[in-house]
Amino acid sequence: MTKVTSDEQEKTPVTRERLVELLNEDLSREYQAIIGYVVYSQVLKGAEYMNIADQLAIHAKQELDHALIIARQIDYLGAMPTVTPLPVQTSEKAKDMLRFDLTHEGETIRNYRDRVRQCEELGEFAMAEQIRDILINEQDHQIDLATALGENVPVMGNTKVRKGGK
Repeated sequence: MTKVTSDEQEKTPVTRERLVELLNEDLSREYQAIIGYVVYSQVLKGAEYMNIADQLAIHAKQELDHALIIARQIDYLGAMPTVTPLPVQTSEKAKDMLRFDLTHEGETIRNYRDRVRQCEELGEFAMAEQIRDILINEQDHQIDLATALGENVPVMGNTKVRKGGK
């Protein structure tokens, strides 16, 4: 499957069929997040990681909720939700695991921002609202991870520059 960049998505209006493909990619990323958060929440060691380990366990449950929402949207569009997660990175180092998660959250946020726009272009406004709700959680996850790493939250920027925007 060929990955389409945000720039390419700008030039080509998304079809319902392409939206299904993209949502299935998102679902694979949610599965990856569930697995990663389950594992990381249990293997992070040390007093400095106790709070974030508890947060990661909560994140795992939230990611499951996201997966259920995305799977429902794929079914609504008349397709079968995927059952395959993206690969999960592991490390012996706690900071590496948190960094993997932070990177994945950034990718997820960028993709869901695109998905909201694509859903709206197709007139799927309720679906866009469902994804907006997921975005709220994903951005909270990003804040938790950046804070645990002692970093500022990465600037995501817009995936689309609005015409006539400020």
